[in-house]
Amino acid sequence: MIQAGRSGVQNIVEGSVASATSKKMEIKLTGVAKASLEELLRDYEDYLRQNGLRKWDKDSPEAKRVREMYKLEKSDRSDQSERSDESDRLERYGIRTGSAELVANTLICLIHQATYLLRRQLERLEQEFLEKGGFTERMYWERKRWRDKEKE
Repeated sequence: MIQAGRSGVQNIVEGSVASATSKKMEIKLTGVAKASLEELLRDYEDYLRQNGLRKWDKDSPEAKRVREMYKLEKSDRSDQSERSDESDRLERYGIRTGSAELVANTLICLIHQATYLLRRQLERLEQEFLEKGGFTERMYWERKRWRDKEKE
């Protein structure tokens, strides 16, 4: 589970870095990040099932509360100067002190949020690639234009 979580984060970072030179690699790594988080999601769902714990429905009051906290945290970003430390942010979700059921379900909700955002990012990246091409395609067309000017 730790490796799947780390892989998701690392592939997001690597995809972002790769975007400067390869849209194809950015798309691939973003897809790998999404797949890693979906693997982690299945691990948490398995944990709940194997331990006889309740899995929250996406429209349950608990899941809605987690989504509402995410919105609050998102709106807090306007004031970056006075951020609470990481432990305070984790405690907002009850991750440090909550029951196993609460923690697993909260993380499931957050993983759903992350994979939703990654899916939207992939759609945007793929559309951008179709419209503009990647670095290699742009370099090809620039080189071709330069050669055509030389022939004139």
